[in-house]
Parts: sequence; C-alpha cells; structure tokens
Amino acid sequence: MMFTRQIGIQVRNLSMRDAFLRPITRPQSFKTTASKTLNSIRSIRFKSTNAAKEVKPLTEKEIELASEMTWSEFLALRKKQNRTSMGGSILGAFIVTGIAWGYVSQLEFDPTSTVFGYDPFMVFVFGMVFTSCIGYVVGPPLLGDPLFRLLNRSQFKSFRVKQKLFLQHISKMRVDASRQSMNNPVPDYYGEKIGSLNDYRQWLRDCNEYRRKASDFL
Repeated sequence: MMFTRQIGIQVRNLSMRDAFLRPITRPQSFKTTASKTLNSIRSIRFKSTNAAKEVKPLTEKEIELASEMTWSEFLALRKKQNRTSMGGSILGAFIVTGIAWGYVSQLEFDPTSTVFGYDPFMVFVFGMVFTSCIGYVVGPPLLGDPLFRLLNRSQFKSFRVKQKLFLQHISKMRVDASRQSMNNPVPDYYGEKIGSLNDYRQWLRDCNEYRRKASDFL
C-alpha cells in the first residue's frame, strides 16, 4: 500500500515538473496577427502584379502593324474612341429610356392603388431611371465600339496592337497605388485621360511627383 502511494506521489511530482518546464505559449497579439495578414495580402498582390507583367512578346505581324501607326496618331484615335464610347452611352440611355417610356405610357393603372406598396408614379419614375442607367452602361459595347471600328476599319488592326503596347507601358510606369493618401492621390492609374503626347508627359511628371511625396512621407 505504501509502495503504491509513493509511486502515485512520484508520478504527480513528475507531472507537475513537466508542466512547469513546458514552455508557455502566449496567444498572438492583435498586432502580430494583423502584421501577418498584411504580409500575406502583400505577398498575394506581389504575385498578381508579377503575373500581370508577364506579357507575351509581339509577333512579326503585330510589329509590322504597330509600325504603321505613330504614337501621336494612336493617341488621337484613342481620344476619338473615348468620345465615341461616351456618345454610345448617351445614345443608349436615350434609346432604352424611349423604349421604357413607350411601354409605360400604354399601361393603365389606378392612381389610388399601389405597386409593391409604393405609389405607382414613383415606381415608374425609378424604373425609367434604372433603364436609363442600363442603356448608359451597355451603350459603348453595343453602339460606340462598333461605330468606332466601322469609321476606322482601315487603321483598327494597328490601333489594337498600339493599344496593347500602350497598356503594357502604362502598367510598367504607373505608381504604387497602395501608398496613396488624401494629400497624395493616384495620378490617373489606368492612363484614361492621356489623349496626346503632352498629356503623357504630364502624366509622367505627376507620377514622379507622387513618388516623391510618398517617399518624403515615409
């Protein structure tokens, strides 16, 4: 009996000693967890950015097509394309709104009743606004872009190759958007406002100014 009790005491002492010698694992602080999460996000973004930079080289035919158009001609056509797309948006909004109005004007409704619990007039007004927004969004791909291709069909292939080169160059030269602030906004991240060589030079100056402010802030 005494032997069994001594063994039990020794086992208990051994367990207490192991528990005392075992390293204490503290729960990770919020700062550490947030830091790991941020590093993970940066790693994912770095990989996605590198994947975006891995572009295929131009073929001989594409190089020949690109040489047929100067950058000044390309930027002029690009500005024309933006205006055509805007015109397609406006025209699409008018067309869809006219179709919706033609449908609504033929409906007969009781002004004392409600539609989904709301006043019928308000429902129809919101419906017209919604259809106008749809027409504005679908206008460029359905109206603007086909019209632009039709008006510039002789230069469209060269324009597409130049557009590819232009977007690759913009992706290479643009700034790191993660370092923006209220006093240092990103200067035209996708280069949508570049319509001439002067606009491009100004965009480069804005990018350099952005980088300078970002480095001074750090």
